[in-house]
Amino acid sequence: MRAPLGTFDDASPAADRLDLLTPPVAEAVAAGWGGFAADRLVFVDTDPAIADTAVFVEHYGAGLLDSSANCVVVAGKRGAEVTLAACVVLSGTRVDVNGVVRKHLGARKESFAPMDTAVGETGMEYGGITPIGLPAAWPLLLDPAVVDEEWVLIGSGRRRGKLIVPGKALAALPGAVMVEGLGI
Repeated sequence: MRAPLGTFDDASPAADRLDLLTPPVAEAVAAGWGGFAADRLVFVDTDPAIADTAVFVEHYGAGLLDSSANCVVVAGKRGAEVTLAACVVLSGTRVDVNGVVRKHLGARKESFAPMDTAVGETGMEYGGITPIGLPAAWPLLLDPAVVDEEWVLIGSGRRRGKLIVPGKALAALPGAVMVEGLGI
């Protein structure tokens, strides 16, 4: 199978590679959501040593930077209450954590969640966290530029491998909200 983005040696329907996904991601992919069936999602097997965006696009092609997205876990605090959320922006941008995210979540203080919290709460590997399979109660904040992409390269839940999904499929995920100005 040829991937709709990039030039990957090993691409296949994500439904055929559930064994390479973390349990929450595999369950979400197998079930599908919002009318997007698993056969529309592509898994590309990649080297986990080069999973970080800068090294990844250097190896697999600089053009992927414009079509890939990062998912980061943030923790908003208001008094003793902590709200975890995920933010998805194109890889060439960064999340406006202290402005747009803080205001959207109604938090007094907003920061990136500690690595052990992000990994423990998602059931995913750090460096591979994806919006697919996140805890259902979490807000999922999406930059509209991500949804506007025909195809988006995102994490697979592990450092090994990536998923390529229609941008519109991300907007159909549970808890997804489009937030203008999220990516700066």
